[in-house]
Amino acid sequence: MPAEEPMLRARGLTKTFGRGRLEVCAVDAVDLAIAPGEVVALVGQSGSGKSTLGRLLLRLLDPTAGRIEFDGREVTGLRGAGRRRYWRAVQAVFQDPFAAFHQYRRVGATLAAARRLLAPADRDVADPGAALAAVGLDPDRTAAKRPHELSGGQLQRAMIARALMLRPRLLIADEATSMLDASVRVTVLNLLADLRRDRDLSVLFVTHDLGQAYYLADRILVMHRGRIVESGPAERVVADPEHDYTRSLLADVPKLHHG
Repeated sequence: MPAEEPMLRARGLTKTFGRGRLEVCAVDAVDLAIAPGEVVALVGQSGSGKSTLGRLLLRLLDPTAGRIEFDGREVTGLRGAGRRRYWRAVQAVFQDPFAAFHQYRRVGATLAAARRLLAPADRDVADPGAALAAVGLDPDRTAAKRPHELSGGQLQRAMIARALMLRPRLLIADEATSMLDASVRVTVLNLLADLRRDRDLSVLFVTHDLGQAYYLADRILVMHRGRIVESGPAERVVADPEHDYTRSLLADVPKLHHG
């Protein structure tokens, strides 16, 4: 882990849904930190609370309790222009790339609209063509296509390009490879690793797959029933897991089993 102060920090972050007897605690007093240039994997099965935690950090959901800090400043209650500025620095890539694009609008138009929304008249923002080239796509040909004319892997890379236009410092990738074929997953994982290296980009990689987490991340956080039950360097978590839940995840990835 880089020896720097955290870029993003959560303290006691909690999110409950419902009321009374129907109340469910999806995220339960979570602490985490992500340093500049670090890749952290948040691993857990469906229902563990990992996607809810990601949306809290993105400020798409309001926490029930706790706080979020970015560069040492609290961002928990951001609204309006303040939240839009935060989204310049913290961008997201979600699970379903097809849902992220207007199906009847060309990809280039979607990227241009995102740029106008979050960074109007800002010269420090990359143009759509440069962003597409940065993720290995032909700028002109890709921009002219509609989403259904691209493969899942191409569209996922286009979604990463949309995030990169704003020159973010942190990318939250929520199950960004889960809908892709195995060979395409590796391409996207390698792209994220290259972006981290070339742009000093921090990444929170949210996944159910401990194998992918090990492949990409410096540190792994294991989430179960709303809590972080294990954390540590990726090598240590995979080679010597401390929690039974981590061991159960590891059993689903035979090639990584060190026992």
